[in-house]
Amino acid sequence: MILEAAFLYIKRDLLTQFEIDFAKASQYISSVDGYLGHTLQKCLEVENKYLLLVDWNTLEDHTIGFRTSEAYLEWKKILHHYYEPFPIVEHFKTVFENKK
Repeated sequence: MILEAAFLYIKRDLLTQFEIDFAKASQYISSVDGYLGHTLQKCLEVENKYLLLVDWNTLEDHTIGFRTSEAYLEWKKILHHYYEPFPIVEHFKTVFENKK
């Protein structure tokens, strides 16, 4: 499993609408092969900062499968105008985990 992580800084006057539209856009990312799940976290210290975490089966499921899909075009149309600046997206793999 690969974890995609991105800090999203949202234009301050659009926070409520962003959250509504994010829920709508979620149908598109979740429709792509290799998608395993995602969460959106809101920062407690910085009002307009969010953390997007997406679980993918493989890196290519995100970088090729999603980003070259019609679903991505819809995701982009709904969400990309909210970002300021545009987010840096990084990918991680687990090397250690301890859960209770």
